Amino acid sequence: MSDQRRRESEESPFSLPATTHAYLARSAESLSEAVHAPDVPTRYACAHVAALRAAAALLAARARPAPARRRPQKNAWVLLAEVAPELAEWATFFAAGAAKRAAAEAGSTRAVSEREADDLVRDADRFLTLVEQALGLAPHLPSHLSPHLVVVPGPPVRRPVAPTTVRAG
Repeated sequence: MSDQRRRESEESPFSLPATTHAYLARSAESLSEAVHAPDVPTRYACAHVAALRAAAALLAARARPAPARRRPQKNAWVLLAEVAPELAEWATFFAAGAAKRAAAEAGSTRAVSEREADDLVRDADRFLTLVEQALGLAPHLPSHLSPHLVVVPGPPVRRPVAPTTVRAG
């Protein structure tokens, strides 16, 4: 049996671990929270967490533990690029936003702009759809998105990012 065919049979919706489905549900919930967030930092942080939970769903379905001896710890984005190379660009994209998410969660109102938050909501929604499709599931309906957040299929859009200074306090 080819690797592709084995992976498809392993990833039928009926054979996916319950953890995968739970992460997907939590990802959709985080995405909904992002759309309805009362402020920009919360919107950004929730969207980033939605993407992280979608990555966790794919990892729960595909990742196999390595032997315990001397394995270096890796974050979810590094693991995702290894386990699903077709999503490596997305992994790099979301990994680059981790520091901004941390600043937003810490309460910084200057960490991200409104446009960055809105863009990340759209990107997280696209990513969740790609993960669902990679797992052989029907994509969620983006009905939870507000009308001004139009979802366009495709890879993350590279945008110039202005340097920001995050100040404590």
